[in-house]
Amino acid sequence: MTQSAATPPAARSFWRRPAIPWAEIVTTLVAFVLAFFVGAILMIVSDADVAAKWAYFFAQPGDALAASWEKVSGAYSALLVGSLGGWGPITETTAQAAPLICAGLGVGLAFRAGLFNIGAQGQAIWGAILAAYVGFTWHLPPVLHLIVAITIGVLGGAIWGGIVGWLKARAGAHEVIVTIMMNYIAVGLLAWLLTTTAFQRPGRADPISPVVDWNATLPRIEGSRLHLGFLIALLAAVFVWWLLDRSTIGFAIRAVGANPHAAATAGMSVGRTTVITMTVAGALAGLAGVQFALGPSVLGTPVPLSAGLVGTVGFDAITVALLGRSRPFGTVLAGLLFGGLHAGGLAMQSMAGTPLTLTTVLQALIVLFVAAPGLVRTLVPILKGRRVRSLTGSAQTGALS
Repeated sequence: MTQSAATPPAARSFWRRPAIPWAEIVTTLVAFVLAFFVGAILMIVSDADVAAKWAYFFAQPGDALAASWEKVSGAYSALLVGSLGGWGPITETTAQAAPLICAGLGVGLAFRAGLFNIGAQGQAIWGAILAAYVGFTWHLPPVLHLIVAITIGVLGGAIWGGIVGWLKARAGAHEVIVTIMMNYIAVGLLAWLLTTTAFQRPGRADPISPVVDWNATLPRIEGSRLHLGFLIALLAAVFVWWLLDRSTIGFAIRAVGANPHAAATAGMSVGRTTVITMTVAGALAGLAGVQFALGPSVLGTPVPLSAGLVGTVGFDAITVALLGRSRPFGTVLAGLLFGGLHAGGLAMQSMAGTPLTLTTVLQALIVLFVAAPGLVRTLVPILKGRRVRSLTGSAQTGALS
């Protein structure tokens, strides 16, 4: 009797789970190495003192190599210290990563449904607007005030994203064009609201809102930047995982993303799924805006609403979702990585004299190499052989089983 005949079907399905894609993991690690290698070259070229030593490299090669090593090692050491070098830097990394994770989950969820949500920026802006308004206008008991502010902020992002889904489902409007225009509308409305008496701080002529009440701010551990928003971001990732892998709506989202025509033939409503997906994606991006509006600043004080409060979180979320392969766990890791780069970038500038903008270049390089595994295998030919051997080994294992 063969093993397959003796083994029950349930047991066979358990033991035949997909193997860990080691080739993909190695390719991703090599992509990071290449990104930091190119970043090191940029540091050397952009530093006038180090570049000058390379002019007489053949006469005194030790000077150029030593100066280059000092520059690169100092910058990357400062990056590591600024992001993971103690309790303070770690909590700063979590504070920077929390809104990126939330917005990245919103973009990644849309990706899974075959939608390109470029409107996370506008959705985050509306989340920040409504959460901040509740925070400095309403005066409620401590816990209730925070819950209401978060809920209304998330609802604002959900409505802003749901409008896009409804326009696509009902009128066939392309979500890329609509979300880009919705971003402009959100930015313009925020600028206008900050000039009205409802949002402008009394006694100030500049566009800045009153300070959010302490009752509505996200509580944090004293002496650190670790606040409740990071835990909320992790819970949001768990929710997206459950939604996609454990719910009927998630099955419809994945089916529509894989093949909308086949999903419609199977009886699924593509339009309804589109609206639900964009609404939930907008809610997640709105949660990112809530993090900015209700989260404490570096000094631990509430942050007032201003035109640049949310920064570029909606556009950074696209790179986070791409790097995380639109998976909740991968998005969390990508958000932590980018949060660490943001936190360590300040240390690179202050400790090693490296321009802060270089961290943005590193982020772009990481996304470039990770999103293009074919380019990585071309630059490192040995990975092609690893991929072939991996595929051959998988085929042999399947034949033996």
